[in-house]
Formats: sequence, structure tokens, C-alpha cells
Amino acid sequence: MLVAERYDMIVRLVNEKGSMRVTELSEQCQVTEETIRRDLDRLERQGLLRRSHGGAVSVKDEQPETPFSEREITYAEEKRRIAREAIKLIEPQDRIILDASTTAWYMAESLPDIPLTVLTNSIRVATQLSNKEKIDVISTGGLLLSRSLSFVGPLAERSLDTYYVDKVFLSCKGIHAERGVSESNEMQGRVKQKMVGMADKVILLADASKFGVQAFTHVMDLSEVHELITDRRLSPESIAQYQEQSIQVTVV
Repeated sequence: MLVAERYDMIVRLVNEKGSMRVTELSEQCQVTEETIRRDLDRLERQGLLRRSHGGAVSVKDEQPETPFSEREITYAEEKRRIAREAIKLIEPQDRIILDASTTAWYMAESLPDIPLTVLTNSIRVATQLSNKEKIDVISTGGLLLSRSLSFVGPLAERSLDTYYVDKVFLSCKGIHAERGVSESNEMQGRVKQKMVGMADKVILLADASKFGVQAFTHVMDLSEVHELITDRRLSPESIAQYQEQSIQVTVV
């Protein structure tokens, strides 16, 4: 069997069953488990599957991320207003997380040069903050997703285990009143779950287009959100719905 044929077979088996263990793939492909592990690493880098403990899982049902360049110009004015409002919650000496959302990038763009520690999985955010001398920037590293210019995967997740922060500022693909906060991509969702778990305060940044949407991967329940900043296109009925869940809602 040629290497390319083995790659095709691995992807097909994983997609058919949803997940496969290394031992199973080794038997099916008649190669060593070490060879299969190398194959899975390569196929994950190509976005054809996702590594899991002891094997791989399918990504065929995951929704592709919208490219950063496209998100950057979608509801840009609303996102800038949300970002400016979010900056008001930051105090000198804070330790914060900014995710790889465009709203977080707008925050980085407008953030004053004050003593802060900023942890991020976004290349764009890290680059934007690099010329601010008083801000210490820590990048997670990990697998780079070209569409979002963000780091994800086991290395990014493990690096987050090292820290605790005062506040996390993050956005999402969807917010649903019953089903919580969700993302289009499981790898992105797992990193955000880690971010939420290490922060004293969770601030969700979401323009009105995100509401009522249930994306592919669950990130967190609404009970984990402390503050929500959105724009004035969101209806008063929806605002009240989230306030009833003990979330402080700010509309800009």
C-alpha cells in the first residue's frame, strides 16, 4: 500500500466510525502503531482529522472557521464599540486572556500601554500588542489554524494549564439561551474551555448576530458567564432573557 493510499484509508475509516484507536488502525493498515501515530500527526496538520488520546476522531461534521480577514470586516463598527467597552473593565496589573476573535484583536488595537500581562492564542493579538512596552505578552503556541490565525491543539491546551488569570475576554460562534455558548470548531472550543476554567471572571464579547445560534461545539454554559457585552441591535426581550440568568449585560 502506498503512503497516500494509507492516508486515504485512515481518513475514510475515521470518518466512517467517527473515531478509531491507533491499535485498530495499525491492524487495518498492516503497519506499526508508531507509523500510524506519525500518520495521524500529519493528517491532523492537514485538518483531515483530530488527534485524541490513543487515536483520532473525525472532523467531517465540524463547520469550517470563517477566515479572520472576513470576520474582521463583518459588523466591524459594532465589534469596535464592544471592544472599547470591554477595555473599561481592565485595570493596571491585571492578568488577562484575549482569545483569537476579531473583537479581542480590536481590544488589543485600542488597549492603552499600561502594566498588564496578556495571554493569548492569537498571532494577530500578540503582534498588535508587541509595540506596547508595559504589556507582557504570553503566546500559547500550538497548532496554527490558518483561517483564524490562532493556536489550538494539545500544546496550546497544556500551556494554558500553567496559568491563572483575573479576566478572560472571549467571543464565540453562537449564544443560545438554553444551550449556552458554542464554537464552529472543536479544537477552538477546547482551547476556550481551558481559558474559561482558569479565569476568575468571564467576559463574553458578542455582537447581536451571534444570538440564537447553536454552533457545533459546546464551550460553556451561560452560568459560567459573568458579563456580556453586545450591541444595540439585540432586542430588549433577548437582553432581559440573559439578565434573568444572572448575567450582567452591557449594550453599546
